Amino acid sequence: MHHKSKNTSDGTLLEGKIFYRQYQEGYRTALEPILMAASVPAKTGQTIIEGGCGAGAGLMCLHYRVPNITGIGFEKNPEMLSLANENFHLNQMHGLKAIEVTLPKLPKRPFEFLPKGQEHVDHVFANPPWHSHNTSPSPDPKKDLAKRLPKGFLDEWIYSLSRPLRQGGTLTLALSASLHAEASAIMHSYKLGSITLFPLWPKVNRPARIILLQGRMGSTGGSHVAPGLVLHNENGEFSTGANHVLRDGQRLHLLS
Repeated sequence: MHHKSKNTSDGTLLEGKIFYRQYQEGYRTALEPILMAASVPAKTGQTIIEGGCGAGAGLMCLHYRVPNITGIGFEKNPEMLSLANENFHLNQMHGLKAIEVTLPKLPKRPFEFLPKGQEHVDHVFANPPWHSHNTSPSPDPKKDLAKRLPKGFLDEWIYSLSRPLRQGGTLTLALSASLHAEASAIMHSYKLGSITLFPLWPKVNRPARIILLQGRMGSTGGSHVAPGLVLHNENGEFSTGANHVLRDGQRLHLLS
């Protein structure tokens, strides 16, 4: 018997396929973790890190699509990481765990959070706090902390998130579209190549506000701009393509 905290609400992800408990106030799960998880090219038996995992939505959606993975969530809020581990347990996703890490700092090598004898991971994904450092703060401190980007943080986040990656492993970020040039340059400086920019279009003929950016460690391949995904039809409902990801849990192929 699991007793629900008074400050949490129970719901589901992927239209009922995953049980999901989250806090009623503060930062609540948006689309980015689910879309990022759908874009990670993970395979059975691989190890994946999510930076800033919150209550675990992204890792659980990835685990649903690729069941036999090891997933490690970095989360600095002890209450939130406890909730993530609760969600992993309630969904019997025993390959997932959340640990207390305050990004962009990482524990020292060798990374004790990895399975014994393992030095690197296969994939990392994260939704960094990408609002510009000079934007107005949010009235909600939890949301503000999750979404504002102090000066220099993007470089620090990309450096930290790339450190555990093996050669050929991928880093996937959800970012403001305005940061794509800066983030791509930083990724290249840390040996992440073959970068794919994947726009998330709110509707047809609307500019993308959010992008997915994915690079491969040690690759010397050139950059690509993918067709992206239109999230909503003109009537405001999710598009067929978005529903394949958000309802059915299908993979999002960044390159056709």
